[in-house]
Amino acid sequence: MKQTQDSQLLTDKAQEALWNTLRSGKLRDGQFLSISQLVDLLGYPIAAVRDAVKHASTLGLLTTLPKRGVQVMEVRPETIRECLDFRLVLDQEGARRRISQNVLSGLDDLRQRHEEMGKTAEKAKGRNSSLKAVEVDLSLHDYLAEGLGNSLLATAYSANRMRMAIIQNVRPFLLDRIKSAMEEHLSIMDALVIRDAEAVAQAIRYHHDQTLRWWGVT
Repeated sequence: MKQTQDSQLLTDKAQEALWNTLRSGKLRDGQFLSISQLVDLLGYPIAAVRDAVKHASTLGLLTTLPKRGVQVMEVRPETIRECLDFRLVLDQEGARRRISQNVLSGLDDLRQRHEEMGKTAEKAKGRNSSLKAVEVDLSLHDYLAEGLGNSLLATAYSANRMRMAIIQNVRPFLLDRIKSAMEEHLSIMDALVIRDAEAVAQAIRYHHDQTLRWWGVT
C-alpha cells in the first residue's frame, strides 16, 4: 500500500513539474523531446514522468510519438480559436450562474487589481510587467470559472487554461494590449455589479473578439 502511495505521490509531483515547465515556457509549442530528456528536465523517475505524459496527452497538451518521444501542443490559428471559444462559453456561463445565485463577493478586490495594472501599464517595461499582467488577467477568468460550481467543468476549464498558457508563451501579453485588456475586464465587472447577465455576456464576447484580433487570428 505504501509503495502504491509513494508511486502516486511521485506521479503527482512529476505532473506538477510538467505543468510548471509548460506554464513558464521552458517547454515551447511544437517542441520535440525524448522521454529521457523530459526525465532530466523534470527530475523525476521515468515511470512517474510517463504517467504525467499520458495524462497531458489526454488533455491535448502533449502528443506521444512512438519511438521518438513527445511533442508539445502546436499553436495554430485553429487551436487559438478553439481554446478562446471554449473559454468564452464557460466564462459566460460562470458569470450567468454567479448573477443568478447572487454570488458576487470578491469583485472589489478584482477591480482594484485591474485598475492598478491599467494605471501602471504605460510606465511598465519588460517581461516581468507582462507576466504580472497575465496574472491579473487570469484572476478574472478564474473568478468566472469558479462561478460554474461544477467540478467536471472546473477540470475542463483548468485543462484549457494550460493550453492557453502555451499559447501565451508564443504570443506574449504586449504592453500596448495591457491597458485595453484591463478596461475590457472592468466592463465585465461593471455588468456583474448591476447583475445584467446580457451585458456581461456581451462584454465577455467583446473581450474574446479583441483578444483574437490582438493575437492576429480572425
